[in-house]
Amino acid sequence: MKTNSIKDIVGKIQSRVILLFCLTLILASCKQPGKNSTGSEYVPDMAHAVSYETNVYDYFYQNRWGSKEDLHKMASPRYPVLGSIPRGEGNSNIVNSNLGLNSHAGRSIPVNGSVPYHYVDTEEDRARAIAEIINNPYPITTAGLESGKELYNVFCATCHGENGGGAGYLVREDGGKYPVQPANFLADEHVLASNGRYYHSIMYGKNLMGSYKDKISYKERWNVIHYIRSLQATDKKLAYNEKENTLNTVDIPFTSMTKKVEVSDETNLQLSAVEAPASAHTSGVKGGSIGKQKK
Repeated sequence: MKTNSIKDIVGKIQSRVILLFCLTLILASCKQPGKNSTGSEYVPDMAHAVSYETNVYDYFYQNRWGSKEDLHKMASPRYPVLGSIPRGEGNSNIVNSNLGLNSHAGRSIPVNGSVPYHYVDTEEDRARAIAEIINNPYPITTAGLESGKELYNVFCATCHGENGGGAGYLVREDGGKYPVQPANFLADEHVLASNGRYYHSIMYGKNLMGSYKDKISYKERWNVIHYIRSLQATDKKLAYNEKENTLNTVDIPFTSMTKKVEVSDETNLQLSAVEAPASAHTSGVKGGSIGKQKK
């Protein structure tokens, strides 16, 4: 009796295990995954979000977003709102903010290189950039010149030479043979050239020189231009540093900016004591003084 009961129990267990295995096999084989299909899924919302993701086209039949075309239209990239400015925009207000020279002092906003450049890679726009881009948005600083020197030696000196004379390693006798003579930054043509000529070349390249816009950021490009100006000043025995610039009247040393702010601040205090209502409508002495200095 005991032997038969044990056999019955074991048989029932085996039958149930086999039945469970068959049911699992049947459920798993309802829809096999394919090249573009995950097959049957348990709780599909765990893998397929009900909400749609920006710039991701992941249509799923339970998304409830209408047709495939509707979802594609909603998830596709769109143009930004007219007048939008990306975070890190390198305008003068942001630059002054980084330096603590306006009403946003204390709120440092890092420049991330995401700055629009409204010139295309054509000779017409190159000429326009040369004519329109005059001021370097950053003042001359020791840190900026050091950063510019490091970047110049990495990306530029191989062709243009460490002193900017156009005799880099690739064109020297102890180096290689370069099919095109690199620009000589020490020549008067380049000394007198606007900052736009350098910036446009960095963005798009020139002749055999390629673009470097994907290698150095917005601020780094301007630091390189500052350093090239310092090489030109050194060659002509002039000064180009954060205290003094005798090379040109465009690029502004950092100390002259801070001195201008201090003087303007004192003047504003005097004026505010006499003409308080008028000063209440000004945009800020620090920001205003820098704008006048740049002009």
